[in-house]
Amino acid sequence: MSLSLIIKREFNAKVRNKSFLVMTFLSPLLMVAMGTLVAYLASVNNDEVNKVAVYDKADLLKTDFKNSERTIYTDLSDLSLDLAKQKASEGYIGLIYVPEVDSIPQLVNKVEYITNETPNLEFVGEIENVVDKKLTNYNLEVLGFDSEKIEKAQTDSNIHLSKFTGEETFKEGSWLKIILGGASGYLIMMFVIIYGNMVMRSVIEEKTNRIIEIIISSVKPFRLMMGKIIGTSLAGILQFLIWAVIGLTLFFVLSMFGVDVGAASARPESAEATQQAMEGLPLYVSEFFKLPLLTMFISFIVYFIGGFFLYSSFYAAIGAAVDSETDSQQFLLPILLPLMLGVYVGFFTVISDPNGTVATVFSMIPLTSPIVMLMRIPFGVPMWQIITSMVILFATFFGVVWFASKIYRVGILMYGKKPTYKEIFKWLKY
Repeated sequence: MSLSLIIKREFNAKVRNKSFLVMTFLSPLLMVAMGTLVAYLASVNNDEVNKVAVYDKADLLKTDFKNSERTIYTDLSDLSLDLAKQKASEGYIGLIYVPEVDSIPQLVNKVEYITNETPNLEFVGEIENVVDKKLTNYNLEVLGFDSEKIEKAQTDSNIHLSKFTGEETFKEGSWLKIILGGASGYLIMMFVIIYGNMVMRSVIEEKTNRIIEIIISSVKPFRLMMGKIIGTSLAGILQFLIWAVIGLTLFFVLSMFGVDVGAASARPESAEATQQAMEGLPLYVSEFFKLPLLTMFISFIVYFIGGFFLYSSFYAAIGAAVDSETDSQQFLLPILLPLMLGVYVGFFTVISDPNGTVATVFSMIPLTSPIVMLMRIPFGVPMWQIITSMVILFATFFGVVWFASKIYRVGILMYGKKPTYKEIFKWLKY
């Protein structure tokens, strides 16, 4: 049986499966529906106005709490403390209690927020900012400084960035690189997890149905494994492309009818941020076209294929070794750990130092390079490093497939026996 025939068989088996067809066309609808629901719920939550009571007999802070669109403060200082607490518990989300103290500095650890609900940490931070500002201004006045003049003197500078060639750069462009690189790496991780499991389930089903015993008599395990990985990959890529087309079409259609998809668009502060982003759109577009787009695109395709093939060979070997998905759990963790490590290393080291030692080393290690290198490329990576990383990745892939096919050759004929790591290691010697 030729490799192309195996690939065709695997591809047809996947795309003609009813669950594949249902998930292909139903998933984008569910995702868009979920995004719309979340946006609606967020808009309902944002319409609520929080009523907060303030009890401040000494009149130290109550005038510093300013009403906003989402929060209204009410002064209950004329009441007794017990009556104020009772009234606040009935009609307000909480009570800000400011005790009478001998001097303002004593407020540093005295202000209390009383509520029966779990306090909103963002709101608690706002209260702390009010107290901090009051204490800071007091300290400045004690030291002989005019706090109002100091506040007026504060400025917000804007550093212009440029290269030694004289070309101006855009500092927010770094975020553009982080977003594009992070999205590429995260996409590969999700694709590997979703479709790697598909490869494993496919092997388990054939092993359970005993079909594999017939197939293995006419084809070598290495070729069978390669065909299975490539055929399943093509089916997964087809499904991914259909999701992208349907998802983008639904997004634009719903946007044309004024339906917000996504919680962020429902928040007032996000709307302001969106307006600011639109004002800076030409700069973002300019910065986008300065990126190594061709290198990014080709690298994404190569690492996407190489990374998926590499991890799929592990998933196929696990599928051959076990009799059910339940038995596979103990073998999946060692596969998921490098993927998670790649994402963490990418987000915590590439952002701070894209050409540092840690980021460079992990972009060469084949188990993490598809994620880490894709995060580095938007920042600029020497071509020799990209080529070296790709060569190591595909060399490792063929090596892993060779080892995995030995497990595959023995494992698919084993039935009713739960394997251990020690036993699988023995299969490599057969």
